[in-house]
Amino acid sequence: MNTRSMIFTLYGDYIRHYGNKIWIGSLIRLLNEFGHNDQAVRAAISRMNKQGWVQAEKKGNKSFYFLTDRGSKRMEEAANRIFKMKPEQWDGKWRMLLYTIPEEIRNIRDELRKELVWSGFGSMSNSCWISPNKLEKQVKLLIEKYEIEEYVDFFVAAYDGPHTSSRLINKSWNLEEINQKYGQFITEYSQKYIIDKGKIQKGSMSDAECFVERTKLVHEYRKFLFVDPGLPDELLPEQWLGEHAASLFSEYYKELAEPALRFFESVFKEGNELTRKNESYDALDHPFIIN
Repeated sequence: MNTRSMIFTLYGDYIRHYGNKIWIGSLIRLLNEFGHNDQAVRAAISRMNKQGWVQAEKKGNKSFYFLTDRGSKRMEEAANRIFKMKPEQWDGKWRMLLYTIPEEIRNIRDELRKELVWSGFGSMSNSCWISPNKLEKQVKLLIEKYEIEEYVDFFVAAYDGPHTSSRLINKSWNLEEINQKYGQFITEYSQKYIIDKGKIQKGSMSDAECFVERTKLVHEYRKFLFVDPGLPDELLPEQWLGEHAASLFSEYYKELAEPALRFFESVFKEGNELTRKNESYDALDHPFIIN
């Protein structure tokens, strides 16, 4: 598992509930559980700092890293998506973004495409992206972020044929492939859930092991944010496995939550003040996802 991606997972699932800040020594200790060495952790957090996801802070001879506004907003959005058990009701309209971004700023075009996929848009053609979800706010923020007002047009409209909405879906997303990925997740993690639940009940699974398994679970499930657009029920095929996978994830996560959080807190408090940003937070609150 990529060190940088694991750090994002830890910030989203744990650290953001504790003031968004962690001592580098605690971060290294946590990631040692997954086989990441000190040098890899320092290199990854430095890269995240340069990219604007985290910011460094010195206290005496200790270095701390905390989420920037950009990092906090992205993780909050992702956390809301991963624990949304069911899609919102469809209003029957489509959001359509068209752009003609010049070749000389193709790097912005490439970044925009990644952001659109992450938000849940599908590509009908190279420069035409659609979604049935209410993503007006996200689109506005992307246009402002990349300063591309003169190159884009955005529509909220009804589809008037001559084909069906299902045809639009099949043209823009490969739902069969996504469903297969959900099936693979269910097959693998159903077995792991039963085994680990038994171990926890018998007291034969340590807090550290629960921490590792919970983090791996979040790390794996978060990948669906980059492939599943979160379509409304009306537009999903029969035998859709997304809801089953979400339910399995939630139950497994809850089973691992308490002992995993105990381990995190035991490491975190070694170099940080153990104060939660939100006192209503408990071990069953939302995790997060990010690329």
